[in-house]
Amino acid sequence: MAKTSYWADDYVEKSIPVEDAIKMIRPGQRVFIGSSCGEPQYLVRTLAEVSSIYTDLEIVRLLSLERTPLGLITDKTKKQAINIRSFYLGSGKVTGLAKNKRFITPMNLSAIPRLFRSRQMPIHVAMIQVTPPDDFGAMSLGVSVDVTLAAVLSADLVIAQVNPKMPRVLGQSFIHVDDVDVIVEHEEDLLATEPLPEIEAANTIGRLIARLIDDGSTIQIGLGATSKATMLALSDKNDLGVHSQYLTEDMMHLFSRGVITNRRKGYNEGKMVASAAIGGEILYEFLHDNPSVDFRPSDYVNDPTIISQHHRMVSMNVAMSMDLTGQVAADALPRTYFTGVTGINDFIRGSALAEGGKSIIMLTSTFGSGAEMTSRIVPSLGDTAVVVPRGDVQYVVTEYGAVNLFGKSLQERALAMISIAHPDFREELLHEAKQKGLLSEDRTLKDSIHGVYPVKLEEVCEMGGETIVIRPAKPVDERRIQEHFYNLDSDDVISRFFHEKHSFVRDDLEEMLEVDYVKDLTIVAVVGEFGFGKVIGMGEYLLNPSNNMAEVAFTVNKKYQGKGMGRILMRKLAEAARENGLAGLFAYTSPNNKGMINLFKTLPYKVKTVFEDDMVLLSCRFDTLEK
Repeated sequence: MAKTSYWADDYVEKSIPVEDAIKMIRPGQRVFIGSSCGEPQYLVRTLAEVSSIYTDLEIVRLLSLERTPLGLITDKTKKQAINIRSFYLGSGKVTGLAKNKRFITPMNLSAIPRLFRSRQMPIHVAMIQVTPPDDFGAMSLGVSVDVTLAAVLSADLVIAQVNPKMPRVLGQSFIHVDDVDVIVEHEEDLLATEPLPEIEAANTIGRLIARLIDDGSTIQIGLGATSKATMLALSDKNDLGVHSQYLTEDMMHLFSRGVITNRRKGYNEGKMVASAAIGGEILYEFLHDNPSVDFRPSDYVNDPTIISQHHRMVSMNVAMSMDLTGQVAADALPRTYFTGVTGINDFIRGSALAEGGKSIIMLTSTFGSGAEMTSRIVPSLGDTAVVVPRGDVQYVVTEYGAVNLFGKSLQERALAMISIAHPDFREELLHEAKQKGLLSEDRTLKDSIHGVYPVKLEEVCEMGGETIVIRPAKPVDERRIQEHFYNLDSDDVISRFFHEKHSFVRDDLEEMLEVDYVKDLTIVAVVGEFGFGKVIGMGEYLLNPSNNMAEVAFTVNKKYQGKGMGRILMRKLAEAARENGLAGLFAYTSPNNKGMINLFKTLPYKVKTVFEDDMVLLSCRFDTLEK
């Protein structure tokens, strides 16, 4: 008859000193180390201290911040004591990673648990960190379930560091004392990360992203996003849900504010689902026995078919570099190598499959400063590893604007990427795009080559139950502005151009598109999805340097006339012109164009009317307020 025992007695028998536990590891074995902030530091330190007794030990792990850098041990001797196999989906260009990049094993995180369980990559030893057992002998993997659970359940030998400071995180995060072979009790602080430094460019990106995220969305946020930028993007939203690889302190704060409720996820409602957590002590306290938190392994959390079942799934990830066609490189950040440990492709593809889903790539336009400043948007990635193929990329946001590359040609992509690059690098990028055949040789950007998109002029309004976005025009609006003119009634075309016109080629539209947003500005009214919207109204001003006055012109689609659209466009132009230091506005129109005459009268300035032959000159100066 098989011998039975009580788990508590087994726990005592399995508890041994750390030195004895580490001695159970044999040369040539493959050793998995618990990932991210769940790393069993006490076990790792001890292994490092006795590493000289081993040969050809292979450490399997996700990249992490090591207090004991195992990767450096082999620098002390010519003998190869330890090899590091890191599952890292990135370019490996960061100093400190580059010399060990030959050990990087690129895989989507959703596939790693299957690699372990199938024994295609046998795990001989798993070194993990867990909570003390509860009354039933269950121990939580705490802040690191991800690929750790699969490693535990498939390893030949499991060595567990039991740490009372590990939070008991709920969900599919538990293993039993029976699943562990050796127990080492040791209390210590968990690994923690410092917040990323705040930069204004990142905060601007946050403000731009806020316009792309709807209430009720389910979100995933990559680790490279700064806290303030995240708050700017999300703090005014309602009923957000979380399905993300990592939980962070930013998500905790949004939950405490009531922004994250998980009520409208459409899947796993009421729960923040993740596979790991990265942060500090306050986050770990928040996670402990929190019923709103559900940790699951990476083959569930990162499964695109699971991700796609969420309501308005939005993935937000940080890129290190992109080329003009939309290819993405995603190196780890020097301050946190965790950023490189990414399921970015899993979430991008899952979001694309979700109803109302979006994927957003965020990157600051440059890195470095002064003479060392370099553009993150480049003609091509060259020998840098492509992490996200161009065909998977949708929204891209820098501090200079947001574009949607989905469904766009290479020419449209190149123009879009140049428009959100740092102005100092646009001319060079334009030249390279022509050299590579992405743009025609006669393509110019004129004033817009250095224009900075004024996001503050963006405005969203409701008109007849329809959402309309009022915003400055962008170079990528060329085709939709052409379509706007082609859709105008013939009399509206004559009012705008003073003659019949049946074609609207790009050369005719240059002054409307190639603007610097200061001395020339075009405001468009757009309905429909970002990147695919239809222009239903336009207002333009162009500076006359001789008197510092700007000439204005308007067109509104017939369907939207008489609803106040022209008044909104006039107000936006006047506000922008005044703020940009212009003296006033003027327009030439027909005496029969009551719409334009009335538009001027809506402004709070004295309007001067002068008849010239069969035309009327309307003008107003910003220093002459109507009493």
